[in-house]
Amino acid sequence: MLPKTLKNENESTVEKVRGEMPSDEKLEKTRQIFSVLSEPKRLQIVLALLKGELCANQLIAVCGTEQSTVSHQLRVLRDNKIVRSRRVGKNMVYSIADEHVRAIVETALSHANC
Repeated sequence: MLPKTLKNENESTVEKVRGEMPSDEKLEKTRQIFSVLSEPKRLQIVLALLKGELCANQLIAVCGTEQSTVSHQLRVLRDNKIVRSRRVGKNMVYSIADEHVRAIVETALSHANC
């Protein structure tokens, strides 16, 4: 059993941390980001896009997979705001949606190298 002063400090710390926790909605959105990035082909596409904008044909070549697979994974990544697209002539080019995505992936890569 904790002494009374430690018990009070512990309760204070728990309440402080509990009060700073994100909402359930924000936790779910965060979980969804990690879930989307956990699929190997999607992660491979994101890693390729960290190097710069690429069209679908370039992504197919980089990933060494079928067009239908890349198209499906790009749709999932776009739907989850991890990747964005824009039209250039007849082609769609894809890029990382924002610097938050870049930071998440680069931090994970750095951690994997520990």
